[in-house]
Amino acid sequence: MNKTFTFKITEEQHLGRIDKILPKLMNDVSRSQIQKWIESGHVMVNGKTVKPKYKLANNDQIKVVPVEPQKIDLTPEDIPLDIVYEDDDVLVVNKPQGMVVHPSAGHPNHTLVNALLYHSPLSTINGEFRPGIVHRIDKDTSGLLMVAKNDHAHQCLAAQLKAKTNEREYIALVHGQIEEERGTINAPLGRSTINRQKQAVVADGRHAVTHFNVLKRYQHYTLVSCHLETGRTHQIRVHMQYIGHPLAGDPLYGPRKTLPGNGQYLHAKLLGFVHPTTNEQMTFEAPLPEYFQTMITYLNTHDL
Repeated sequence: MNKTFTFKITEEQHLGRIDKILPKLMNDVSRSQIQKWIESGHVMVNGKTVKPKYKLANNDQIKVVPVEPQKIDLTPEDIPLDIVYEDDDVLVVNKPQGMVVHPSAGHPNHTLVNALLYHSPLSTINGEFRPGIVHRIDKDTSGLLMVAKNDHAHQCLAAQLKAKTNEREYIALVHGQIEEERGTINAPLGRSTINRQKQAVVADGRHAVTHFNVLKRYQHYTLVSCHLETGRTHQIRVHMQYIGHPLAGDPLYGPRKTLPGNGQYLHAKLLGFVHPTTNEQMTFEAPLPEYFQTMITYLNTHDL
């Protein structure tokens, strides 16, 4: 059985947002872990679940029931990989639609990480279940990912992401006709208060910026390229929905009536970074996968 922790707020220094105070009361647990417990309903105040921004008051009773992590065996698996580039430090892979990047409770195996471990040694800096993974893309998004094969490369690539010096361009097919030729969406993102599986534009969310350019307009859809300035969870999907043009095929953020397929029409087409050892600027491109190109061909004849 999981151990339960209880706290009673009786001191002034413990007043404030629960997601800020609880890490001080449980200083052997990471802030991100506590955040996950709060968001998944495993933290209660006075017998009720609360949101991360709940403000604690005197005599509040906190109850924490930690979730025991599901055991995952990270096993190398002989799964074919579309490797675009590889050397002793980095690897660039073109991930297919439908493949999860790293293992989790819902996807313990058959992930990109399982395939990568069979192919090559990976960096260890990002934890047991995300070796080599510097950034990720959603399961049903296809396209390019950079992977670190050692810790030095990982630190260099992660620093570039943080400094926003990487180049990342996506191709997306969205609902409706976008009137502008280009635009910038600057809207903070955080977990939705209505549906905890979703991200949303929220006032106290994390800074998020997406730049887009119109590539082609159809009668009912628009093909756009999106350049990421930041890399938040579901960023393009939420930002395009926010301006009234959700991604076609998106089961989470799109309309019920949408284009057929196995998920959102979103492809990480271009990836650029400075090589961690040679300092050479490297840029890679991956063409639209067959499922995406087939839909474009269909729209070219049926939706003009």
